[in-house]
Amino acid sequence: MSNPFRKLDAENARDPLRARYHQSFIENPAHFELLGKKASALLCIDLQFLDAAEGHGVFSSQNASGVPEEFQRYYFRTLKQRVLPNVQRLQEAFRHAGVEVIHTRIQSLTKDGRDRSKGHKRLQLLAPPGSKEAEFLPQVAPQGDEIVINKTASGVFSSTNLHYVLNNMGIAALYVVGVYTNECVETTVRAACDLGYLVTLVEDGCTTVTRELHEASLATLRDRYARVITTDQAIAELEQYIDES
Repeated sequence: MSNPFRKLDAENARDPLRARYHQSFIENPAHFELLGKKASALLCIDLQFLDAAEGHGVFSSQNASGVPEEFQRYYFRTLKQRVLPNVQRLQEAFRHAGVEVIHTRIQSLTKDGRDRSKGHKRLQLLAPPGSKEAEFLPQVAPQGDEIVINKTASGVFSSTNLHYVLNNMGIAALYVVGVYTNECVETTVRAACDLGYLVTLVEDGCTTVTRELHEASLATLRDRYARVITTDQAIAELEQYIDES
């Protein structure tokens, strides 16, 4: 006779803390309570010309980024075919529901970037105010008086006043999309969870330069720091819980 607990034991052996984290963060009903109260926000990370447009910024030339051509093709294919259309859908749904849409971008305070983080200086990442690199991609750009948070580091919470702003607005849960999955997105999700936010990562609303890096970040964040769901699931939640609020 097979042991009905064998599968559970195997899962616990791989991740013995999974059940505790699921109960506290992933399956917490406050995700939906906060959404119903409009105490959630859609956080769109770094969808700008610096790092998300061919022929600009990081990708201004074939070799500027250091990313091999085949990986660039993967990145821009997934960005154009999946991520940007899904972020557009999410932005429209959140706006229609009256839930905040917030944007982050890499942008220095100064033209020469002397205020940038040491990391961005080492990487030679620069998007001065008013530059093409600092512009948002038009299809997912802010509308009206949506909040824009400028940063010069991977993590938006460590380098800006976003936490203060969210607290001022009573926002305690975040839906996160953007680029790159394994860099700015993952860093932001981890920090948000540590700061007490309930976080939902929309897996088909973010991408990076390889499938392996994307999937590795999802595997790390799932069951620990964030719920990981699809765009369709996120929109269905909006329709269900906002309508019932």
